[in-house]
Amino acid sequence: MFDKLDDLLRRYEEIMNELHEPDVANDQKRYRSLMKEQSNLTPIVEAYSEYKKCKETVEDSLAMLEEESDEEMREMLKEELSDSRKRIEELETELKILLLPKDPNDDKNVIVEIRAGAGGDESALFAAEIYRMYVHYAESQRWKVELVSCDEIGIGGMKEVTFMISGQGAYSKMKYESGVHRVQRVPETESGGRIHTSTITVAVMPEAEEVDVVIDEKDIRIDVMRASGNGGQCVNTTDSAVRLTHYPTGIVVYSQTEKSQLQNKAKAFALLRAKLYDIEQQKAHDAEAELRRSQVGTGDRSEKIRTYNFPQGRVTDHRIGLTLYKLDKIMNGDIQEIIDACIAADQAAKLAKMNE
Repeated sequence: MFDKLDDLLRRYEEIMNELHEPDVANDQKRYRSLMKEQSNLTPIVEAYSEYKKCKETVEDSLAMLEEESDEEMREMLKEELSDSRKRIEELETELKILLLPKDPNDDKNVIVEIRAGAGGDESALFAAEIYRMYVHYAESQRWKVELVSCDEIGIGGMKEVTFMISGQGAYSKMKYESGVHRVQRVPETESGGRIHTSTITVAVMPEAEEVDVVIDEKDIRIDVMRASGNGGQCVNTTDSAVRLTHYPTGIVVYSQTEKSQLQNKAKAFALLRAKLYDIEQQKAHDAEAELRRSQVGTGDRSEKIRTYNFPQGRVTDHRIGLTLYKLDKIMNGDIQEIIDACIAADQAAKLAKMNE
Protein backbone atom coordinates (compact mmCIF):
# COMPACT_ATOMS: atom_id res chain seq x y z
CA MET A 1 0.00 0.00 0.00
CA PHE A 2 2.74 2.46 0.93
CA ASP A 3 4.67 1.90 -2.31
CA LYS A 4 1.49 2.85 -4.16
CA LEU A 5 1.02 5.90 -1.94
CA ASP A 6 4.61 7.03 -2.61
CA ASP A 7 3.98 6.66 -6.36
CA LEU A 8 0.80 8.74 -6.10
CA LEU A 9 2.62 11.41 -4.10
CA ARG A 10 5.30 11.65 -6.81
CA ARG A 11 2.59 11.84 -9.48
CA TYR A 12 0.86 14.64 -7.55
CA GLU A 13 4.11 16.63 -7.42
CA GLU A 14 4.61 16.10 -11.18
CA ILE A 15 1.09 17.40 -11.87
CA MET A 16 1.65 20.49 -9.70
CA ASN A 17 4.86 21.24 -11.60
CA GLU A 18 3.16 20.72 -14.96
CA LEU A 19 0.30 23.04 -14.04
CA HIS A 20 2.79 25.88 -13.59
CA GLU A 21 4.17 25.48 -17.10
CA PRO A 22 2.89 28.16 -19.54
CA ASP A 23 2.38 25.64 -22.38
CA VAL A 24 -0.12 23.65 -20.31
CA ALA A 25 -2.26 26.72 -19.53
CA ASN A 26 -2.59 27.32 -23.29
CA ASP A 27 -3.80 23.74 -23.91
CA GLN A 28 -7.26 23.76 -22.27
CA LYS A 29 -7.91 20.03 -22.77
CA ARG A 30 -4.59 19.09 -21.15
CA TYR A 31 -5.12 21.65 -18.38
CA ARG A 32 -8.61 20.29 -17.53
CA SER A 33 -7.29 16.71 -17.53
CA LEU A 34 -4.48 17.61 -15.10
CA MET A 35 -6.83 19.60 -12.85
CA LYS A 36 -9.20 16.62 -12.65
CA GLU A 37 -6.34 14.24 -11.81
CA GLN A 38 -5.04 16.68 -9.21
CA SER A 39 -8.53 16.96 -7.66
CA ASN A 40 -8.79 13.14 -7.44
CA LEU A 41 -5.36 12.79 -5.84
CA THR A 42 -5.66 15.67 -3.33
CA PRO A 43 -7.62 13.73 -0.61
CA ILE A 44 -5.12 10.83 -0.80
CA VAL A 45 -2.09 13.15 -0.67
CA GLU A 46 -3.52 15.12 2.29
CA ALA A 47 -4.33 11.95 4.26
CA TYR A 48 -0.91 10.42 3.50
CA SER A 49 0.90 13.64 4.50
CA GLU A 50 -0.94 13.66 7.82
CA TYR A 51 -0.15 9.95 8.26
CA LYS A 52 3.58 10.61 7.80
CA LYS A 53 3.47 13.54 10.27
CA CYS A 54 1.76 11.32 12.87
CA LYS A 55 4.45 8.65 12.34
CA GLU A 56 7.13 11.28 12.94
CA THR A 57 5.32 12.46 16.09
CA VAL A 58 5.29 8.87 17.43
CA GLU A 59 9.04 8.47 16.79
CA ASP A 60 9.84 11.87 18.37
CA SER A 61 7.66 11.16 21.42
CA LEU A 62 9.28 7.76 21.98
CA ALA A 63 12.77 9.27 21.71
CA MET A 64 11.90 12.08 24.13
CA LEU A 65 10.33 9.66 26.62
CA GLU A 66 13.64 7.79 26.90
CA GLU A 67 15.45 10.99 27.91
CA GLU A 68 12.72 12.84 29.86
CA SER A 69 12.67 12.45 33.66
CA ASP A 70 10.06 15.09 34.56
CA GLU A 71 6.84 13.18 35.34
CA GLU A 72 4.48 15.91 34.16
CA MET A 73 6.34 16.18 30.85
CA ARG A 74 6.32 12.39 30.48
CA GLU A 75 2.52 12.33 30.91
CA MET A 76 2.12 14.93 28.16
CA LEU A 77 4.38 12.92 25.85
CA LYS A 78 2.43 9.73 26.57
CA GLU A 79 -0.85 11.49 25.77
CA GLU A 80 0.59 12.86 22.53
CA LEU A 81 1.89 9.39 21.68
CA SER A 82 -1.52 7.79 22.34
CA ASP A 83 -3.36 10.40 20.22
CA SER A 84 -0.94 9.97 17.32
CA ARG A 85 -1.18 6.17 17.38
CA LYS A 86 -4.99 6.36 17.40
CA ARG A 87 -4.94 8.82 14.48
CA ILE A 88 -2.53 6.55 12.55
CA GLU A 89 -5.05 3.68 12.80
CA GLU A 90 -7.86 5.95 11.57
CA LEU A 91 -5.73 7.23 8.67
CA GLU A 92 -4.72 3.71 7.63
CA THR A 93 -8.41 2.79 7.24
CA GLU A 94 -9.11 6.11 5.47
CA LEU A 95 -6.22 5.52 3.05
CA LYS A 96 -7.38 1.97 2.29
CA ILE A 97 -10.83 3.37 1.39
CA LEU A 98 -9.29 6.15 -0.74
CA LEU A 99 -7.23 3.53 -2.61
CA LEU A 100 -10.23 1.31 -3.40
CA PRO A 101 -10.74 1.02 -7.18
CA LYS A 102 -13.01 3.86 -8.26
CA ASP A 103 -16.17 3.16 -10.22
CA PRO A 104 -15.39 4.72 -13.64
CA ASN A 105 -19.00 5.95 -13.83
CA ASP A 106 -18.98 7.83 -10.51
CA ASP A 107 -18.33 11.26 -12.03
CA LYS A 108 -21.02 10.86 -14.69
CA ASN A 109 -24.42 12.48 -14.88
CA VAL A 110 -27.38 10.13 -14.49
CA ILE A 111 -30.65 9.28 -16.18
CA VAL A 112 -33.33 8.10 -13.74
CA GLU A 113 -36.46 6.13 -14.64
CA ILE A 114 -39.25 5.75 -12.09
CA ARG A 115 -42.09 3.35 -12.91
CA ALA A 116 -45.27 2.66 -10.95
CA GLY A 117 -45.54 -1.02 -9.97
CA ALA A 118 -48.08 -2.90 -7.86
CA GLY A 119 -50.82 -0.73 -6.37
CA GLY A 120 -52.56 1.06 -9.24
CA ASP A 121 -53.22 4.79 -8.73
CA GLU A 122 -51.60 4.73 -5.29
CA SER A 123 -48.38 3.45 -6.87
CA ALA A 124 -48.49 6.24 -9.49
CA LEU A 125 -48.99 8.85 -6.75
CA PHE A 126 -46.00 7.46 -4.86
CA ALA A 127 -43.89 7.51 -8.07
CA ALA A 128 -44.64 11.25 -8.39
CA GLU A 129 -43.64 11.80 -4.73
CA ILE A 130 -40.35 9.93 -5.17
CA TYR A 131 -39.66 12.00 -8.31
CA ARG A 132 -40.16 15.19 -6.26
CA MET A 133 -37.94 13.75 -3.50
CA TYR A 134 -35.09 13.33 -5.99
CA VAL A 135 -35.66 16.81 -7.45
CA HIS A 136 -35.34 18.32 -3.94
CA TYR A 137 -32.24 16.22 -3.23
CA ALA A 138 -30.67 17.31 -6.53
CA GLU A 139 -31.37 20.95 -5.65
CA SER A 140 -29.62 20.48 -2.28
CA GLN A 141 -26.56 19.16 -4.18
CA ARG A 142 -26.75 22.05 -6.70
CA TRP A 143 -27.37 19.59 -9.53
CA LYS A 144 -29.48 20.36 -12.59
CA VAL A 145 -32.64 18.31 -13.27
CA GLU A 146 -34.17 17.99 -16.76
CA LEU A 147 -37.38 16.11 -17.44
CA VAL A 148 -37.20 13.75 -20.45
CA SER A 149 -40.68 12.21 -20.44
CA CYS A 150 -43.54 11.33 -18.13
CA ASP A 151 -46.89 9.62 -18.26
CA GLU A 152 -49.20 11.40 -15.82
CA ILE A 153 -52.56 10.35 -14.43
CA GLY A 154 -55.28 12.89 -13.69
CA ILE A 155 -54.95 12.84 -9.89
CA GLY A 156 -51.33 14.03 -9.82
CA GLY A 157 -49.61 10.68 -10.11
CA MET A 158 -47.10 9.42 -12.67
CA LYS A 159 -47.19 5.95 -14.20
CA GLU A 160 -43.67 6.59 -15.44
CA VAL A 161 -41.19 9.48 -15.36
CA THR A 162 -37.70 9.77 -16.85
CA PHE A 163 -35.33 12.63 -16.03
CA MET A 164 -31.65 13.57 -16.22
CA ILE A 165 -29.55 14.81 -13.30
CA SER A 166 -26.37 16.69 -14.22
CA GLY A 167 -23.76 17.52 -11.60
CA GLN A 168 -20.47 16.61 -9.95
CA GLY A 169 -20.52 12.99 -8.73
CA ALA A 170 -24.23 12.47 -9.46
CA TYR A 171 -23.85 8.76 -10.23
CA SER A 172 -21.60 8.13 -7.20
CA LYS A 173 -24.54 9.00 -4.93
CA MET A 174 -27.64 8.25 -6.97
CA LYS A 175 -26.55 4.72 -7.98
CA TYR A 176 -27.67 3.41 -4.57
CA GLU A 177 -31.29 4.34 -5.40
CA SER A 178 -31.77 1.60 -8.04
CA GLY A 179 -34.30 -1.04 -7.03
CA VAL A 180 -37.84 -1.51 -5.72
CA HIS A 181 -39.19 1.11 -3.29
CA ARG A 182 -42.21 0.07 -1.23
CA VAL A 183 -44.79 2.37 0.41
CA GLN A 184 -47.15 1.41 3.23
CA ARG A 185 -49.96 3.86 4.01
CA VAL A 186 -53.72 4.46 4.02
CA PRO A 187 -54.70 5.83 0.58
CA GLU A 188 -56.96 8.91 0.55
CA THR A 189 -59.50 6.87 -1.45
CA GLU A 190 -59.63 4.13 1.24
CA SER A 191 -62.72 4.65 3.40
CA GLY A 192 -62.02 1.75 5.75
CA GLY A 193 -58.65 3.11 6.90
CA ARG A 194 -56.75 0.01 5.83
CA ILE A 195 -53.02 0.22 5.13
CA HIS A 196 -52.14 -0.58 1.52
CA THR A 197 -48.75 -1.64 0.20
CA SER A 198 -47.64 -0.35 -3.19
CA THR A 199 -44.34 -0.49 -5.04
CA ILE A 200 -42.40 1.47 -7.64
CA THR A 201 -39.12 0.67 -9.40
CA VAL A 202 -36.24 3.10 -9.77
CA ALA A 203 -33.51 2.61 -12.38
CA VAL A 204 -30.45 4.87 -12.20
CA MET A 205 -28.21 4.77 -15.28
CA PRO A 206 -24.95 6.63 -15.90
CA GLU A 207 -25.14 8.99 -18.86
CA ALA A 208 -23.16 7.44 -21.71
CA GLU A 209 -20.95 9.48 -24.01
CA GLU A 210 -21.03 8.86 -27.75
CA VAL A 211 -17.63 7.17 -27.41
CA ASP A 212 -19.08 4.75 -24.82
CA VAL A 213 -21.88 3.53 -27.11
CA VAL A 214 -21.88 3.60 -30.90
CA ILE A 215 -25.38 3.55 -32.42
CA ASP A 216 -25.69 2.59 -36.08
CA GLU A 217 -28.27 4.76 -37.88
CA LYS A 218 -29.56 1.65 -39.70
CA ASP A 219 -30.58 0.20 -36.32
CA ILE A 220 -32.83 3.15 -35.45
CA ARG A 221 -36.33 4.26 -36.43
CA ILE A 222 -37.20 7.88 -35.58
CA ASP A 223 -40.85 8.90 -35.22
CA VAL A 224 -42.02 12.47 -34.61
CA MET A 225 -45.40 13.20 -33.03
CA ARG A 226 -47.36 15.49 -30.77
CA ALA A 227 -46.83 15.00 -27.05
CA SER A 228 -49.67 13.14 -25.35
CA GLY A 229 -50.91 12.98 -21.79
CA ASN A 230 -53.19 14.74 -19.31
CA GLY A 231 -51.52 18.12 -19.63
CA GLY A 232 -49.33 19.92 -17.15
CA GLN A 233 -45.58 20.19 -17.06
CA CYS A 234 -44.93 17.17 -19.29
CA VAL A 235 -46.80 18.23 -22.40
CA ASN A 236 -46.53 20.79 -25.19
CA THR A 237 -48.78 21.40 -28.18
CA THR A 238 -46.41 21.15 -31.16
CA ASP A 239 -45.35 18.10 -33.19
CA SER A 240 -42.00 17.98 -31.42
CA ALA A 241 -42.10 14.74 -29.40
CA VAL A 242 -39.55 12.18 -30.59
CA ARG A 243 -39.71 8.39 -30.29
CA LEU A 244 -36.72 6.19 -31.07
CA THR A 245 -36.98 2.45 -31.71
CA HIS A 246 -33.76 0.44 -31.51
CA TYR A 247 -34.26 -2.68 -33.64
CA PRO A 248 -31.48 -4.95 -32.22
CA THR A 249 -32.71 -4.66 -28.61
CA GLY A 250 -36.35 -3.65 -29.08
CA ILE A 251 -35.81 -0.65 -26.77
CA VAL A 252 -38.22 2.23 -27.36
CA VAL A 253 -37.50 5.66 -25.85
CA TYR A 254 -39.58 8.79 -25.92
CA SER A 255 -38.82 12.46 -25.25
CA GLN A 256 -41.53 15.10 -25.19
CA THR A 257 -40.63 17.83 -22.70
CA GLU A 258 -38.89 20.34 -24.98
CA LYS A 259 -40.58 22.72 -27.42
CA SER A 260 -37.88 21.93 -29.98
CA GLN A 261 -37.88 18.65 -31.90
CA LEU A 262 -34.08 18.87 -32.08
CA GLN A 263 -33.77 19.11 -28.29
CA ASN A 264 -36.16 16.20 -27.77
CA LYS A 265 -34.17 14.14 -30.29
CA ALA A 266 -30.92 14.88 -28.39
CA LYS A 267 -32.55 13.84 -25.10
CA ALA A 268 -33.98 10.68 -26.65
CA PHE A 269 -30.56 9.68 -28.01
CA ALA A 270 -28.97 10.38 -24.59
CA LEU A 271 -31.57 8.10 -22.98
CA LEU A 272 -31.06 5.36 -25.57
CA ARG A 273 -27.27 5.51 -25.13
CA ALA A 274 -27.70 5.26 -21.36
CA LYS A 275 -29.98 2.21 -21.72
CA LEU A 276 -27.58 0.42 -24.11
CA TYR A 277 -24.62 1.29 -21.85
CA ASP A 278 -26.62 0.02 -18.86
CA ILE A 279 -27.21 -3.32 -20.62
CA GLU A 280 -23.44 -3.69 -21.09
CA GLN A 281 -22.87 -2.76 -17.44
CA GLN A 282 -25.40 -5.37 -16.31
CA LYS A 283 -23.63 -8.03 -18.39
CA ALA A 284 -20.31 -7.06 -16.81
CA HIS A 285 -21.92 -7.24 -13.34
CA ASP A 286 -23.32 -10.69 -14.09
CA ALA A 287 -19.90 -11.85 -15.26
CA GLU A 288 -18.46 -10.75 -11.92
CA ALA A 289 -21.13 -12.32 -9.73
CA GLU A 290 -18.94 -12.42 -6.63
CA LEU A 291 -18.10 -8.72 -6.88
CA ARG A 292 -21.76 -7.91 -7.33
CA ARG A 293 -22.71 -9.83 -4.20
CA SER A 294 -20.19 -7.80 -2.20
CA GLN A 295 -21.73 -4.50 -3.24
CA VAL A 296 -24.67 -2.73 -1.63
CA GLY A 297 -27.50 -3.20 -4.10
CA THR A 298 -26.19 -1.11 -6.98
CA GLY A 299 -27.16 -3.56 -9.70
CA ASP A 300 -30.26 -5.67 -9.12
CA ARG A 301 -33.37 -3.76 -10.21
CA SER A 302 -35.71 -6.41 -8.78
CA GLU A 303 -34.28 -6.07 -5.27
CA LYS A 304 -36.60 -4.49 -2.69
CA ILE A 305 -34.30 -1.86 -1.24
CA ARG A 306 -36.47 0.43 0.89
CA THR A 307 -39.81 0.71 2.70
CA TYR A 308 -41.55 4.01 3.44
CA ASN A 309 -44.07 3.43 6.26
CA PHE A 310 -46.30 6.51 6.61
CA PRO A 311 -48.34 5.52 9.73
CA GLN A 312 -45.09 5.04 11.68
CA GLY A 313 -43.18 7.90 9.98
CA ARG A 314 -40.47 5.33 9.27
CA VAL A 315 -38.09 4.66 6.38
CA THR A 316 -36.10 1.40 6.36
CA ASP A 317 -33.29 0.55 3.96
CA HIS A 318 -33.28 -3.26 3.87
CA ARG A 319 -29.79 -3.64 2.35
CA ILE A 320 -28.00 -2.11 5.32
CA GLY A 321 -30.60 -2.50 8.10
CA LEU A 322 -30.95 1.27 8.57
CA THR A 323 -34.22 2.65 9.99
CA LEU A 324 -34.88 6.39 10.29
CA TYR A 325 -37.94 8.03 11.84
CA LYS A 326 -37.94 11.19 9.76
CA LEU A 327 -40.13 10.26 6.81
CA ASP A 328 -41.35 13.85 6.21
CA LYS A 329 -37.80 15.16 5.83
CA ILE A 330 -36.78 12.22 3.61
CA MET A 331 -39.77 12.73 1.30
CA ASN A 332 -38.66 16.37 1.06
CA GLY A 333 -35.27 15.29 -0.31
CA ASP A 334 -33.23 14.76 2.88
CA ILE A 335 -31.77 11.38 1.82
CA GLN A 336 -28.06 12.12 2.37
CA GLU A 337 -27.90 10.09 5.60
CA ILE A 338 -29.22 7.00 3.77
CA ILE A 339 -26.80 7.48 0.86
CA ASP A 340 -23.83 8.01 3.22
CA ALA A 341 -24.73 4.79 5.07
CA CYS A 342 -24.93 2.88 1.76
CA ILE A 343 -21.53 4.24 0.68
CA ALA A 344 -19.97 3.28 4.05
CA ALA A 345 -21.44 -0.25 3.88
CA ASP A 346 -20.26 -0.64 0.27
CA GLN A 347 -16.74 0.45 1.21
CA ALA A 348 -16.68 -1.86 4.24
CA ALA A 349 -17.74 -4.82 2.07
CA LYS A 350 -15.00 -4.06 -0.49
CA LEU A 351 -12.36 -3.66 2.26
CA ALA A 352 -13.40 -6.98 3.79
CA LYS A 353 -13.07 -8.63 0.38
CA MET A 354 -9.59 -7.12 -0.10
CA ASN A 355 -8.49 -8.52 3.29
CA GLU A 356 -9.72 -12.08 2.57
